[in-house]
Amino acid sequence: MVEDKNQNVELTDHEAELYDRQIRLWGLESQKRLRAAKVLIIGLNGFGAEIAKNIILAGVQAITFLDHRNVTAEDRCSQFLAPTDLIGKNRAEASLQRARNLNLMVNIEADTSNVDDKSDTYFSKFNVVCATECTITQIKRINEACRKHKVKFFAGDVWGTLGYTFADLITHEYVEDVVQTKKIQMSECGEPMQKEKFENITVTEKHTDTFVPFESILNIKKSSIPKESEIYYIMLIMLNYREKYGKDPSPSERGSENFKAEASAIIKKYDLEDKINNLVEGDVYAQISPVCAIVGGIMGQEIIKTVSQKGAPHNNLFIFNPDTLCGKILRLGQ
Repeated sequence: MVEDKNQNVELTDHEAELYDRQIRLWGLESQKRLRAAKVLIIGLNGFGAEIAKNIILAGVQAITFLDHRNVTAEDRCSQFLAPTDLIGKNRAEASLQRARNLNLMVNIEADTSNVDDKSDTYFSKFNVVCATECTITQIKRINEACRKHKVKFFAGDVWGTLGYTFADLITHEYVEDVVQTKKIQMSECGEPMQKEKFENITVTEKHTDTFVPFESILNIKKSSIPKESEIYYIMLIMLNYREKYGKDPSPSERGSENFKAEASAIIKKYDLEDKINNLVEGDVYAQISPVCAIVGGIMGQEIIKTVSQKGAPHNNLFIFNPDTLCGKILRLGQ
């Protein structure tokens, strides 16, 4: 990648060859935007590793892994970037070598600091910030800092077999290819058509969409939440638990009184009765590798769409339901 005096990014011949398939998929200008992007990923668990993999392979300029935690035995189930012999070592640093091997053209760095020790201006260095494993307070604070510096913000988590992604792109411009049907008036020789004939043409349309901060999707009225959105309530339960105890419930705490108390509070608040009991009593502990791949793939896809400005982004919450094996997009707080 080279930059001219006007800060325009140009791809080298080697980059054009490496990203040839992507260039044909979303265009040269979109790939140039990707090659100029700097991304921060907070939290290198299995979910964060999946996000990182997708972004690295897409060919951004640089990624920073920010994580003060160490590799644990639970990470072996889903965190494929950290070798199993590095248990006890910092997760960000342990993930570096395998991440770099994915794409030697991407600059990847590890930061072992706690996100709470970062000033608001720290986030201004990036085009995109993606937060995982954060408390509600941390998410709100990082989101506010990103808004202040006009940085695109994402948040998400995977708990057991369910997960979510959230996007606050502030005001986002993008283009979308739309297929339209056009009526052909004349034949090739200029004579009127005997029968009406139609052909499909692809038209590129420009759009602008506005987003809301993370705090706007919390405590939504039940009447504003679409049906079959039970994962939203589980998301609140898990985030409230993390906010109060500073961590997620571990497999050894299955069915603990603390977790039951947080679940009961949400069930009572939204008058859910027994509608989410199967999810509360299900697997919301640790991280399941296939779910990390699914939800992490969605998050990676949304970050790529945002940076490349190609395709309509999810506005603003994506939830994955393990019972239906389907995802759903909710537009909340607007």
